[in-house]
Amino acid sequence: MSVNLLDFDAEHMAELMVRYGEKPFRAKQLMKWIHQRGVADFEQMTDIAKNFRTRLAGDAHVKAPDMLAEHVATDGTTKWLLDVGVGNGIETVFIPEDDRGTLCVSSQVGCALECSFCSTARQGFNRNLSVGEIIGQLWWANTRLSAEQARLGTPANEDGRIVSNVVMMGMGEPLANFDNVVAALRLMLDDNAYGLSRRRVTLSTSGLVPAMDRLRDACPVALAVSLHAPNDEIRDHIVPINKKYPLRELLAACNRYLDKAPRDFITFEYVMLEGVNDLPEHARQLAALLREVPCKLNLIPFNPFPNSGYNRSSRDAILAFRDILIESGYIVTVRKTRGDDIDAACGQLAGQVKDRTRRTQRANDAQPITFRS
Repeated sequence: MSVNLLDFDAEHMAELMVRYGEKPFRAKQLMKWIHQRGVADFEQMTDIAKNFRTRLAGDAHVKAPDMLAEHVATDGTTKWLLDVGVGNGIETVFIPEDDRGTLCVSSQVGCALECSFCSTARQGFNRNLSVGEIIGQLWWANTRLSAEQARLGTPANEDGRIVSNVVMMGMGEPLANFDNVVAALRLMLDDNAYGLSRRRVTLSTSGLVPAMDRLRDACPVALAVSLHAPNDEIRDHIVPINKKYPLRELLAACNRYLDKAPRDFITFEYVMLEGVNDLPEHARQLAALLREVPCKLNLIPFNPFPNSGYNRSSRDAILAFRDILIESGYIVTVRKTRGDDIDAACGQLAGQVKDRTRRTQRANDAQPITFRS
C-alpha cells in the first residue's frame, strides 16, 4: 500500500529510510524536497539516486488534500475548502498582512466540544485529521501562494516566506488530536521542513488541561486559550469543557505551561457576546481572575452565522470592556475582523462535515443563555 510522505515527521522519515536500507541523510533530503521546495514528483528530486526514486514512486506518494473551493475576501484573506474524503471538507484560511502571512490550520473534521457560539461546533464532528492532512494545509498554501506570487511577480516577506506564521485555530480542538497535531507541529518547526520558530506557531485550545501539560513537555509552541468568560457559571454554558476542567484548573495549567513556553505570556481569547459576557462587571471579574497569570488579552467581536442565537457586542461595549482591563494593568487588543465577507473570520469556519454525532441537532435545538447583572 502506498504511503503518503506528508504523514512522516523527521523521526518517522528516518525510520522509513532504515526500512529501505538507505542512509539517514536521505530523510533530510526528502523532507527538504517535499516541504521546502513543494515537490511531489520523485523524478524531480535530482540529488536522490535514480533507483531509489523509482522505489519511492512505487511505494509512496506526496498528497495534500485537494481544493474543492476558493474564496477571496475584499481584504485579501483567502479561504480554501479542502477535500478530506467521504463528503468531508475542512477550511483553511490565509491572512496576508504587510509584515507577515498567517495561515489558520484545521485539526479535525468538525469539533466535538460544542462551544455554543462557534459555527464549527454546529456542524458536529466526524474524525481527527491525519498528520498529512494537517501539514498538507501548509504544504498546499505554500504551493498555491508561491504559484500566484510567481504569476503576479509580487515580493515575499522579509524572510522570504509567504506563510511566516501558523495558528492552529481552524476547525477542531487541536489537543483532542494530540499525537497527529504534535507531529505536524514538529514538521512546522523542523529546519529541514518549514523551519518556523516556536514563537511563530500558535496553538489555540479550549482548555484540555492534561493535554496542555503534555504539549508543554512534547512541543511547547505559543499558546492561546479560548477563555470567553470571567467565571465558571458563564463558561460552563458557552464552553462546556469547563465543566470538566474549571477555570481554577485551567489557569493553573497555563502557569505550568509558561515554564517551557517560547513566550513569557499566555494569550487569552475572549469573544464578545452581547448581554452574555460583555458587561463592565464581567470585565472587572476577568481582571481579578487573571491576576496571577502573565497574559495578554485578545477581545474578539463575535462573528455572526445563521441561527447562532447570539449578537455581537456593540463597539461601545467592547471599548468600555477593553478600557477597564487596560486600567487594571493588562495588555489588550481588539481583534480586527478579517475575511468575514467570505465566512473566514474567527468562529465562522464550517467546512463540510458528515456528522457522526447528534451534536448538530442538539446545538440547533439549544437556546443560548443570557447573563445579566
